[in-house]
Amino acid sequence: MDLLKRLMKNKQFVLFSILALIVILIAVFAPWVATKNPYDAIMTDSLVPPGEKYMWGTDRLGRDIFSRIVYGIRPSLIMTFTLVTVVFVVGTGLGILAGYFGGIADTIIMRFADMMISFPGLVLAIAVAGLLGPNMINAVLAIALVSWPKYARLARSLVLKIKNNMYIEAAIVGGARTGKIIGKYLIPNMIPTMIVTATTDIGTMMLELASLSFLGFGAQAPTPEWGLMLNEGRTYITRASWLIMYPGVAIITVVIIFNMLGDSIRDILDPKDN
Repeated sequence: MDLLKRLMKNKQFVLFSILALIVILIAVFAPWVATKNPYDAIMTDSLVPPGEKYMWGTDRLGRDIFSRIVYGIRPSLIMTFTLVTVVFVVGTGLGILAGYFGGIADTIIMRFADMMISFPGLVLAIAVAGLLGPNMINAVLAIALVSWPKYARLARSLVLKIKNNMYIEAAIVGGARTGKIIGKYLIPNMIPTMIVTATTDIGTMMLELASLSFLGFGAQAPTPEWGLMLNEGRTYITRASWLIMYPGVAIITVVIIFNMLGDSIRDILDPKDN
């Protein structure tokens, strides 16, 4: 109840939670929100500017931009939430393993994490996506591969700090099993900080996925995905600026919404402030 009160008292959290919910609802009810089928190509309506017939214009194949923007929310959100979940679970799990058991496990995991961090993240993700092949799943795997070390290092540092507490030592002396210690004492004390990190990364990871799609390593045609739409529209930027403008505004808007939501959750859950 105390957490719920803190959430409701934070005006930024309430505002951006509502906006995020609206974005999610648009994705869920896309068939009813979109005015046309996003895959229907009508060549006679190629590059029609925004107007009465097509609110946000059409692309080079005569597909309705508004409908493609609406449907584009789905792959963007699905890929982003999948990526955040994978990175959170893998990074936190490896961090707990390294921090709690130490020894050779700690050395191997942390040296591998250090090696991954030494490379520019997006450049390495592009290389991995290029090796795996261009599609949405491989884009998620590529970014996950370069993003988990951040979570592993944070989780490890939290474990090292928490496991020195007297109640952990008492549990070990009392014969508590490793699984119980991790599940009952470590994870509950780590989770607020890890959630803060994950929520503040949602916007960044959404932007990275859109970047891979823009570069041709993520979503592939004819999928209505915002990064891909930017790629398809860049050659017509002087003739049909709406091909770039609307997907760009959509990406910026949604990234800002989730960044601000993440910031508000950080302010509420950050152990340093509470």
